[in-house]
Amino acid sequence: MINKNIAYLDLYFIEIVCYHTKELKSHESGDLMEKIKIRPCEGFYRAVLSLETEEECRKFFDDICTIKELQTIVQRLDVARELDNGAVYAQASEATGASTATISRVNRCLLYGSGGYRIVLDREKEETK
Repeated sequence: MINKNIAYLDLYFIEIVCYHTKELKSHESGDLMEKIKIRPCEGFYRAVLSLETEEECRKFFDDICTIKELQTIVQRLDVARELDNGAVYAQASEATGASTATISRVNRCLLYGSGGYRIVLDREKEETK
């Protein structure tokens, strides 16, 4: 089983890495755009999934991310947790230090995204039972 920290980080880092290709897809249609979007990310997904321990995950993300990128990823997950627990924007901002723009983006992903946040949040809840 993949460590839960790996799952959290890979979802957020992938979001950063693939953001622009996802935006491109939303403006274009067809199989070619889908292939362009997937190919660069598949290798990254496999690399993340190959990590077996929290220590390996930490080392990988220490190497691949700047401190600011990692803090941004972690903050987004914290915002998602806050919103999922019923916090309003002001409460989420106070708890996480995130801007309302970041909170709005995370909320939009929770409501209309591909379901990555939901997968992680639901698995967290299952593990705490």
